Amino acid sequence: MSGGFRTLLYKEILRFWKVLVQTLGAPVLTALLYLLVFSHVLSEHVQVYPGVSYTAFLMPGLIMMSIQQNAFANSSSSLIQSKITGNIVFVLLPPISYLEFFLAYLAAAVLRGLMVGLGVLLVGVLFAHVELLHPLWILLFALEAGAVFGCMGVMAGIWASQYDNLAAVQNFVIMPLTFLSGVFFSIHSLSPFWRDITHLNPVFYMIDGFRYGFFGQCDVDPWLGLAVVTPCALLLSGLTLAMLKTGYKLRH
Repeated sequence: MSGGFRTLLYKEILRFWKVLVQTLGAPVLTALLYLLVFSHVLSEHVQVYPGVSYTAFLMPGLIMMSIQQNAFANSSSSLIQSKITGNIVFVLLPPISYLEFFLAYLAAAVLRGLMVGLGVLLVGVLFAHVELLHPLWILLFALEAGAVFGCMGVMAGIWASQYDNLAAVQNFVIMPLTFLSGVFFSIHSLSPFWRDITHLNPVFYMIDGFRYGFFGQCDVDPWLGLAVVTPCALLLSGLTLAMLKTGYKLRH
């Protein structure tokens, strides 16, 4: 990779690193509040997997949700801010290929998502006992989820012309996908109709496969989850690269 790629990546990492209280501390606190509230209400009444408390069951879902939302937020907010302030021109003028542009924004988004997820895990273990039975599955699904939502963030940042557009994507796309994907429940507790609907949500497979890495138990085979998530990541990467190559809403 060229020096332009490294510089752009450094700039994107520095952007969220300078405000860690906002970009890391706030999401970790939000996830902790979800954990405390839901575990307090349901821990004595719900046990999804044998031998796994509801609080422990909840942990991987909250970690994955934090990775997804923060990967999306990082790339989308960076692009919309650059477009609104006009300094996007300083990124477009240097001889950086659209592939390097894409990889720099994607890598920074994934890194922020993983940092927030790790923060949630480190704080969450103070309240629940969680195992790491299959760490490679955990890492694989975390990276793929970060990549998927990082791509979505780049696409949304390119498409949006104001912050309201991003808020609409977050409220009507990101939030429903994450909240209705098994973060707080097992799909076996749903009626057949809603269970079938959930199977159409690729985010469900990310969370379920990620949870398998912790407990060795899940609702669907993790290989099936991988077979769903990987094509989604490749498809979104291809669409994002196509948008960058044409200069859609960036060069015109």
